[in-house]
Amino acid sequence: MRRGAFIYEDAMSRHVLREDHVFIPTRLRYTYELLEGYGAFQLENSRLVKPRRATDEEVLTFHTADYVAAVKGFSRGESVVDPTTYNFSDAGDNPTYPGMYEAATLVVGGSLVASDLLIEGAVDVAFNASGGLHHAAPGNTSGFCVFNDAVIAIKHMVAKGLRVAYVDIDVHHGDGVQNAFYHTDSVLTISVHESGRFIFPGTGFTDELGEERGRGYAVNLPLAPYTDDQDYLEAFRQVAPPLVRAFRPDVLVTQLGIDTYHSDPLGHLNITTQGYLGAIGELAGLSDRWLALGGGGYNVRAVARCWALAYGLMIERDWPDEIPAEYRGQYESAPLRDVDGPRLEGRQREEARAFAQQSVEEIKLKIFPIHGL
Repeated sequence: MRRGAFIYEDAMSRHVLREDHVFIPTRLRYTYELLEGYGAFQLENSRLVKPRRATDEEVLTFHTADYVAAVKGFSRGESVVDPTTYNFSDAGDNPTYPGMYEAATLVVGGSLVASDLLIEGAVDVAFNASGGLHHAAPGNTSGFCVFNDAVIAIKHMVAKGLRVAYVDIDVHHGDGVQNAFYHTDSVLTISVHESGRFIFPGTGFTDELGEERGRGYAVNLPLAPYTDDQDYLEAFRQVAPPLVRAFRPDVLVTQLGIDTYHSDPLGHLNITTQGYLGAIGELAGLSDRWLALGGGGYNVRAVARCWALAYGLMIERDWPDEIPAEYRGQYESAPLRDVDGPRLEGRQREEARAFAQQSVEEIKLKIFPIHGL
């Protein structure tokens, strides 16, 4: 039975980007409470582990010194630098807010704690739901992401001599992680997402393959709006598992954003809990060491249900569908797993299916031969 760790403390849920902002950190507390209700942290193969704040030295393994200094200043309410220099805007997606440096370094530290548990062999899987902030670039914020914990954790493991495969199932392309490793074959990045033709960040097409030594080690599987569980999983299974197995990683890192969910306000895919768990189930058998990160998800009740289900799968526990009584009111008496999902028929369904299959065929043509497939 897999030994798991869930990285959390309440400080991860306390910061507020802006009162009307769609990115709500309390979704982490809801996930923790739901898992606590199921007794997840009383099991012999499951641990609740506190994060720590990353050091400046650790953050600087990816981010520039001037950007880190600017984030510190904004965190203290100082305005000596124009925030737009680093893509911050108080009225836009990436506002500055009090304590942002402390909040961001706690996320990074959580992913590093999880990485070290895996490196040391203390657990087989570690889940930092606060992590997966995959858009942040070396010198700027992007897509609600201040520091890129995924890149920093991967670089930490690569520095230990480990071979890392990264699979991202957020509805948005994992551009920041892809770009960080675009010229190397020591990290395989795979992103399965709604096509950049329809959604932020406007990237992640099949012709983004990597360059130089990294050619064939950046993989993108873009999907059309309204893609459902069946077509999603069919495409996913044809691409991610065979490529990861061919790469033979020492560690699998996954970004498990659930903004693919059918009622998420920022995405247009039609994924249910069943489709989400189907993808995670495929990932579960791909490496003996598994670092799982959270990512997007803006229907906070759906996020908590899906991430609770995901952690159960990680530690090979099947939570009952009936949500524990003390939390039932929060979830409007919904079962843990979806009973029904959206049904798309006719031309729209056929177009989504054809789009997915075209993406798969392009990946098989351009990338599979590089990996001997």
